[in-house]
Amino acid sequence: MAALRSLGALLCLWALRLPAPPAGTGAAAPGLDVASYRERVRAMFYHAYEHYLESAFPYDELRPLTCDGQDTWGSFSLTLIDALDTLLILGNVSEFQRVVNVLQEGVDFDIDVNASVFETNIRVVGGLLSAHLLSKKAGVEVEVGWPCSGPLLRMAEEAARKLLPAFQTPTGMPYGTVNLLHGVNPGETPVTCTAGIGTFIVEFATLSHLTGDPVFEDVARKALKALWKNRSDIGLVGNHIDVLTAKWVAQDAGIGAGVDSYFEYLVKGAILLQDKELMSMFLEYNKAIKNYTKFDDWYLWVQMYKGTVSMPVFQSLEAYWPGLQSLIGDVDNAMRTFLNYYTVWKQFGGLPEFYNIPQGYTVDKREGYPLRPELIESAMYLYRATRDPTLLELGRDAVESIEKISKVDCGFATIKDLRDHRLDNRMESFFLAETVKYLYLLFDPDNFIHNDGSVFDVVITPYGECVLNAGGYVFNTEAHPIDPAALHCCRKRKEEQWEVEDLMREFYSLKKNKKFTLKRASDHSEGESAKDPKDASSEKGGEKRNSRKSSHSLLSCPSQSFNSKLAVLGQVFLDNT
Repeated sequence: MAALRSLGALLCLWALRLPAPPAGTGAAAPGLDVASYRERVRAMFYHAYEHYLESAFPYDELRPLTCDGQDTWGSFSLTLIDALDTLLILGNVSEFQRVVNVLQEGVDFDIDVNASVFETNIRVVGGLLSAHLLSKKAGVEVEVGWPCSGPLLRMAEEAARKLLPAFQTPTGMPYGTVNLLHGVNPGETPVTCTAGIGTFIVEFATLSHLTGDPVFEDVARKALKALWKNRSDIGLVGNHIDVLTAKWVAQDAGIGAGVDSYFEYLVKGAILLQDKELMSMFLEYNKAIKNYTKFDDWYLWVQMYKGTVSMPVFQSLEAYWPGLQSLIGDVDNAMRTFLNYYTVWKQFGGLPEFYNIPQGYTVDKREGYPLRPELIESAMYLYRATRDPTLLELGRDAVESIEKISKVDCGFATIKDLRDHRLDNRMESFFLAETVKYLYLLFDPDNFIHNDGSVFDVVITPYGECVLNAGGYVFNTEAHPIDPAALHCCRKRKEEQWEVEDLMREFYSLKKNKKFTLKRASDHSEGESAKDPKDASSEKGGEKRNSRKSSHSLLSCPSQSFNSKLAVLGQVFLDNT
């Protein structure tokens, strides 16, 4: 039974999975060749990635109009870190292995650089953690004790420790910027955006569970609770707050820029950690958001204390919201809001940063589209839930627009103005970390990321056998997938109670007429089955798994202490839905 304990709540919810979509709902839109678009997305990735390597590495980002590079967020070779797990999702294990070695040799966090606490966490810490947990699948020769140890984990921990001085405030809410060598600068502003305070629990809790050091999860939780404590009487939070005094500096409340990933991490933190408190906090916020900001399936900005409309605009960063709604089972509302946002895409061939809803047009000086992923992200989640072909159409439109407007000789350029298609000399690292990844996953239903739990790997850790790669990946806000089962691999406590035998016995009795086998991997690493045509050497990245039928009585999971249910695809459904 110890072999499957690390599945946590993941596998015990097979019996609670959504029913299959009705027949016919999975069909692609007429004339849409899913395989063709998947290969076009792959080509987009390599056009951008190879030009970054040729023209910009080791700088953080590619400047595609001048074919050179620039440091933006701290001189970490950021695009390389951000693109690493995308390489594996595309099946390129040999390049994944090469980049792992490059990062170990070339990235140094002991530098005199002022870095964004938020961006360093989601891009660097998140990217390194994800790559660490995927290393064995990518054929990397992992050290004894993995996933509880390893060079990428040590790098992630080192980067995160550089951020800890920012959390040393009277409120527990972090400063927005920290010097990686000296800590918080004496003159640093104490004003931080809400998202910059509440977007740590996914990465920091993962670090604490893997390393055994609770400090990371502790500071992330304290910051989350400080925001919760300082919400308004009508249940809303503002946009910026003073982390020393807890006074709101910007009192606009909404779901977009400056706030967005705070709400996202309450949901994803609840899923990752099976945490009742985090989910309860989000559900209370969700009530207030619906009561005060939602109008005709749009979400406006309102004054956080009064609820009066302050900005009737849609921001492109808000397009993550339908995907988040799908994670709590609110699919109907998610689709209606998604379709509103999709009309804006159709109008401009992209999402402008700000869109004036009453006027139906862009906002002055906010007409650009920096190739953001949020609407594509929502399409990917919703397609997994509904198989609605409209969502594939968005993916098709995104590929066509980005290739037509943004593609240049040295990569893909930010669209400075969607009205006349002027370009800007920047390709943000999230283009390879998020935009391309979500597009590829939308068009690749058989990707290992979409694993339904029927295949998994068993590895040996210092604390016993551990199950990994069973699916249910939780994406951080930079689209770096975290395997929730990994959080159970390095536990030192053995006294947890496991209550699933009756559940699984009932499940298999329902499945008695359907073939259902669990494939247990050998200890040998495996290369991704969908090999990259460009990557002839990837066959050497690992060996094919030897599978055998696993005894059903081995399956176990921890009892859930709250009234939400985690499905294997990473969704939470409330009891009343």
